[in-house]
Amino acid sequence: MLMTFERRRWLIAGTLGILASSWLLLSSGPVLSDWRLPLMWLPGFGTPMSELEQTVVTQLRLPRLVLGLLVGAVLAQSGTAMQTLCRNPLADPGLIGISGGAAVFALAVIALGEQIGLQGSVWVSLAAFLGALVTTFVVYRLAGGKTGVDVATLLLAGVAINALAGSLLGLLSYYADDDALRLMSFWQMGSLAGASWQQLPLGVVLMGVSSIALFMLRKPINTLLLGERQARYLGVNTVSLKRQLIIWVALGVGGAVALTGMIGFVGLIIPHIARMLVGANIRWLMPVSMLFGAAVLVLTDWIAKTIVAPAELPIGIITAAVGAPFFIYLLIQQKRRLHAGY
Repeated sequence: MLMTFERRRWLIAGTLGILASSWLLLSSGPVLSDWRLPLMWLPGFGTPMSELEQTVVTQLRLPRLVLGLLVGAVLAQSGTAMQTLCRNPLADPGLIGISGGAAVFALAVIALGEQIGLQGSVWVSLAAFLGALVTTFVVYRLAGGKTGVDVATLLLAGVAINALAGSLLGLLSYYADDDALRLMSFWQMGSLAGASWQQLPLGVVLMGVSSIALFMLRKPINTLLLGERQARYLGVNTVSLKRQLIIWVALGVGGAVALTGMIGFVGLIIPHIARMLVGANIRWLMPVSMLFGAAVLVLTDWIAKTIVAPAELPIGIITAAVGAPFFIYLLIQQKRRLHAGY
């Protein structure tokens, strides 16, 4: 009972974190700051919003908040699923090449859009999503077999795809002009600045379907912690489960990358922190990861908007600056555990 209470405490903490970070994002920024702004929607609360306040909050900050919450939750949830599938706390959705494949297609449109007649953020988003699907198909074909997806081959295929994506990105950068090169660099660092009500429906559908599907699979996913053989003894179709995991992770991460660019380390760090708080049980780990991922990404976005105001720092710079040292810490901890086992 005490353990359940402690786990629920972290669910409450994640929910409060979302509320606090959302309040910060809606009420403050380089253009307009007033802690009462989120309350002005309530009838009878003080002075109603001015036209400027309505435009800033409803057209700029609110879609940005919705996108940040959704992307943060999906990246953390996908990271949880990948770490469980690989049975490795250092696994990450980008490890199997999904983010790299999406980046190649999106940056190809940015660099060559004028020549091929595909210009604009909508084409970039669609290209990124198409790249994620193509990459998933290639990786799945390489790692799939009669017995299902081989995790070791999956990781090796991801390494190869990421290496190929890196070379193609370098080639695109070589041929891009100065304006396209600047856009490419900004897109690779990730940002929520392009959030709009026009783009959100696509992202909500893709990431929403992925999130719901992975959440409904949390019980069979939990059995993978015991190993595939034990999971099969418990009646789980591991071949089908692994296939579904890869498809839903690709759908969610592809949708996120299509709308925000490449935001790294969220899918790596947040699940690991949640695991230290509530343990490895997916029943608790997945919802806590999603809550913390949403709260952290929205808070990071608020920092990105205010730290160099009136300019804006790409959110990927902040997540990488925090995530890289933490990743090194995880490697050191894993090395110590390996040595302790000898």
